[in-house]
Amino acid sequence: MVDFTGIKIAIDFDGTIVDHEYPAIGKEKLFAFQTLKELEKMGARLILWTFRTGNELDAAVEYCRKNGIEFYAVNKNYPEEIFGETVSRKIDADIYIDDRNIGGFPGWSGVWQILTPYEFEQREAERRISSARRNIFKRLFTLKTKSDGI
Repeated sequence: MVDFTGIKIAIDFDGTIVDHEYPAIGKEKLFAFQTLKELEKMGARLILWTFRTGNELDAAVEYCRKNGIEFYAVNKNYPEEIFGETVSRKIDADIYIDDRNIGGFPGWSGVWQILTPYEFEQREAERRISSARRNIFKRLFTLKTKSDGI
């Protein structure tokens, strides 16, 4: 499994997690929340990095929360950060996911393929197949008795 422990990923909202309908909240991008949840499971610290402020920002955070994503920080480097004149508005992250990237947004399946190497996917598929084979053999060759409910 790929280890993203401690890796900070800054994610834009409009045009990246949802279709760009600012100031409204657009339709969820295909695989957005599934991908974000998997990245969280792999140890990534997700930071919402958006132009939104005030009520519009609160609505975006709540939308994500309802879809199972609780961000490590929102428009900050870490939750306790307080902005002042000496604090940069630029988020310090290891990876940035944004629809305004050069070349545009590759979609969430594209993001997944970029962040998780093919070898990981191959090993995971082989593990699942091996597990399924063991289960088939157990079912085929395990004797059932009256105590098993037969």
